[in-house]
Amino acid sequence: MDHDHHAAAWQRLSAAVFTSGFTLASACRTCADDLDADFAGTTLITSGELRLLAGATDERAHLVEDAQLVTGEGPCIDAYLHREPVDVTDLRQAHARWPAYAPIACEQDARSVMALPLSLGSLVVGALDLYRSTPTPFTPDQRARAVAYARIIALLAVDEHPHLLAGRDRPVQRGPQGYPPTVHIAAGILAAKYGLLPDDALARLRAHSFRHNQPLLHTAQYVLTHQNLD
Repeated sequence: MDHDHHAAAWQRLSAAVFTSGFTLASACRTCADDLDADFAGTTLITSGELRLLAGATDERAHLVEDAQLVTGEGPCIDAYLHREPVDVTDLRQAHARWPAYAPIACEQDARSVMALPLSLGSLVVGALDLYRSTPTPFTPDQRARAVAYARIIALLAVDEHPHLLAGRDRPVQRGPQGYPPTVHIAAGILAAKYGLLPDDALARLRAHSFRHNQPLLHTAQYVLTHQNLD
């Protein structure tokens, strides 16, 4: 049965390559369409740290995935840390588990989520998140097919981002520790402008993103352009 799901996933992904070319975003879309998910995203992790939103099917997915980077909690992080799928039927009932992340996800019309670690043997390189706009659980067959997609996407992710292999011997850490360079540069600008410590400047950047329901990278880019947060 696992072999059948793996073969079916490869067949759908291969067909997508011929019609629209391959990207991790297109792989997410193919997986979401096959499993009746409304949107999906893939986050890649380097050296045990949250680093890169590698694929999102639409703006909702982008915002919900970015919320995990901003808040430091969510299904992607749990799937990565515990190296097992995370399946939540109703995110409105998950506020105690993810008090900062769950409300943001619900605002973006995410009601249920299944997150799967992207695993290559003992190496975990990220997580795949599949969202539905209704509190509808994924069926056992859909869960098995999702696991097959996660295995394939992990291989494709390493092929596209070979630096992920550098994290093989690093300990798993709770995110978010590692931000993209743009975020660190923006935090440095704020630290210099307002006389803040680097960690305090980074916290201010995250707080601004959270308060305005804005992707962290968008906030960082604003700081790079305007040299402030006003």
